[in-house]
Amino acid sequence: MLIRQWLTLFGGNRPLGLLFFCFFLMLRAGTMDVQTIIQKSVAATEEDFKLAPQYNHKEQDRTSEGPKTYQVTMIEGTPYQRLIAVNGRPVSPQQAEEEKKKQEKAVRERRAESAQQHQERIAKYEKERKRNHAMMEQLTRAFKFQLLGQGKARGFTVYILKATPRPGYQPPNLETQVLLGMQGELWVDVKTYQWVKVTARVIHPVSIEGFLAEVEPGTQFELEKSPVASGVWQVTHFSMKSQAKVLHLFNRVSSEDDTYFDYRPAAENLAR
Repeated sequence: MLIRQWLTLFGGNRPLGLLFFCFFLMLRAGTMDVQTIIQKSVAATEEDFKLAPQYNHKEQDRTSEGPKTYQVTMIEGTPYQRLIAVNGRPVSPQQAEEEKKKQEKAVRERRAESAQQHQERIAKYEKERKRNHAMMEQLTRAFKFQLLGQGKARGFTVYILKATPRPGYQPPNLETQVLLGMQGELWVDVKTYQWVKVTARVIHPVSIEGFLAEVEPGTQFELEKSPVASGVWQVTHFSMKSQAKVLHLFNRVSSEDDTYFDYRPAAENLAR
């Protein structure tokens, strides 16, 4: 009946009528599928978050002194950073030996810990992980999403979703209050529902409760994930630029740009 109505609407032009009918169904299905896409992407992201401590990796941080690269190795339940390169060049043999001795010392100290010291170190690490993860976790709660269609991002076929502030959203902590003034985009892999890319930016000032500070437009962040093993994706790039007005008088600008690569199972790297 619905097809017949569309054909009547287009004056009996069957090809044109069917074309627009299919287009209508695609739009309708896309609208209905937004929540499913978000739910599956959240599930995939949570699983990757749980698996992250099972991998060692390399990390390159851009600093005012130039990029520094670290080998990040899980040792007795928490990561250890060993400097391996500065400005894209490996550290000198002497410095490499010093860094190796520092790591060996860290291994000895962690293995000599009491049960309480071990638990406290793990608890501190997990607290930091959860705090860093809170922003990503709250994205799907702070925003409402509109499916714009499909496209390509870094070689992946993705769903492209526009994110705008959700009315009535209540941030659970200070770190997530900035989401009240943000909007962004989410690129989700159509096969795995993994987040290929996430971007968000402040579109109007947000006062941080409890501080005489205000996050200003110009604040933005970008996150990218990539497959590192079968069914496992991890963060491969994160950048952030923040602009805030402290005491409502002084502007403070900070930035961060980190790249993560060469993910390998922790047990494999420890054996090397």
